[in-house]
Amino acid sequence: MNDTENQCLFCAMPPASRIADNQHAYAIRDNYPVTPLHSLVIPKRHVEDYFGLQEDELLDCNQLLCDLKEAILKEDETVCGFNVGMNAGAVAGQTIFHCHIHLIPRREGDNSNPRGGVRGVIPLKADYTRYV
Repeated sequence: MNDTENQCLFCAMPPASRIADNQHAYAIRDNYPVTPLHSLVIPKRHVEDYFGLQEDELLDCNQLLCDLKEAILKEDETVCGFNVGMNAGAVAGQTIFHCHIHLIPRREGDNSNPRGGVRGVIPLKADYTRYV
């Protein structure tokens, strides 16, 4: 391990924290969940953001996202939607510079106006219908 990996929260994540894993990625529950069962899919190789992933890593991350989605739906029947997202760069809100993909379960009524979904990262842009 190099110095960056030694200091990286996700590179140092103990295997016991994992809720799922495969050859190139693993999953954990988010320590600061937006909703219950909010999870993170993290490539095992230290890579700064989503755009640095190799094809096999992308496929394994996607497989874990799909597996987690199904597991969450079985665990909590109130879940009826998901947000999937990642932050790439400090101006996009990235605070841990090791790629991680958020899987956020959504439930009816958890937001009074969910329209616009991930567009809500810039609040005044979430309701795009005002431009139509």
